[in-house]
Amino acid sequence: MPSRGIISVDVEDYFHVQAFADMVDRKTWLSYPSRVEPNTERLLGLFDDFHIKATFFILGWVADLYPRLVRRIVAEGHEPACHSYWHRPIFALTPDEFREDTERAKDVIEQAAGVRVDGYRAPSFSITERSLWAFEVLAGLGFRYDSSIFPIPHDAYGIKNAARYPTCVKTPSGSIQEFPLATLRCKGVGNLPVAGGGYLRMLPFWYTRAGVHRLWGEGLPVVSYVHPWELDPGQPRLNGSVRSKLRHYTGLKGAETRLRNLLSLGGFTSFRDSGYVRMPASVVSAKAVSR
Repeated sequence: MPSRGIISVDVEDYFHVQAFADMVDRKTWLSYPSRVEPNTERLLGLFDDFHIKATFFILGWVADLYPRLVRRIVAEGHEPACHSYWHRPIFALTPDEFREDTERAKDVIEQAAGVRVDGYRAPSFSITERSLWAFEVLAGLGFRYDSSIFPIPHDAYGIKNAARYPTCVKTPSGSIQEFPLATLRCKGVGNLPVAGGGYLRMLPFWYTRAGVHRLWGEGLPVVSYVHPWELDPGQPRLNGSVRSKLRHYTGLKGAETRLRNLLSLGGFTSFRDSGYVRMPASVVSAKAVSR
């Protein structure tokens, strides 16, 4: 029987996030004090407390600089996956630029991990209606599944009418499974996010718990996510817009407790071990994803 929940980690540092991309040039990344290793190791310890195996969507840049961290993730039984190389929104790239970035990231992660990488997650969930062509590139590069679509309206990402359940997307280069992030369907309101990232940090936990149980009642897997920097309230503060700072820094002090409470609900594992990858699913074309 498939798992009820999937827990994933987007392995990136605090200065990689899109919220501060207009303030932090990627050419200067090496000048920032990195905290990705100890923060990811903290997550590894937390997952060990719950005897949980997770999927780690690793930034290629991180894998290049910290291959030992990638090896530890794999050695502890977790699944390595790809989170791009340079953390650029897909809709800001050409198909060729996206293919080059993704192929480079996949290769460096596999070299460090010593195992095949099957999964992909776009930076900032940037497979949107403007970048549905990315599915063909991913299928052509041999990825088996993607988890980049957030079926919500949002100013920076999201496809509000996308399916809330796993689908199999057909492209000229082959098929790839899509696992959308967890949302609740509310009549008269639309889809609401639940159980991941800033939504886990900022929304009351009674809402998260109720949302998770409702999704389980619908028979849908709860696809959740966290970033290593979210468990690091002492991280250096970056300048940015009020909106960006609110989104990035709100709730950091309580994030680990919220994550532990989420995992205590039970049933969480990696994409690889969930039983969903390559299960029969509704088959749609890439163009139909946003309908």
